[in-house]
Amino acid sequence: MKNQLKNNWKLFLIASFTLGLAPFNPPHIWDKIQWIVGGNAFTGANSMQFQDWFDVAMHGTPWVLLFISGILNIPRKK
Repeated sequence: MKNQLKNNWKLFLIASFTLGLAPFNPPHIWDKIQWIVGGNAFTGANSMQFQDWFDVAMHGTPWVLLFISGILNIPRKK
């Protein structure tokens, strides 16, 4: 599992810039993050429904995988 996360960084990069940002103007995940922190809704994350959280998970997963892959690819000192 660790090697798959480490070696598939190119796939995660493509997924992040396609699925992670779609729709592109403005990036959908950015709007959802602002909504969670209360930037563009009156009550912030309190007004989010299940479908909104699912949407955040679907658009955010490629970014999380890319971040984990990046951490795993940092050279370690021996």
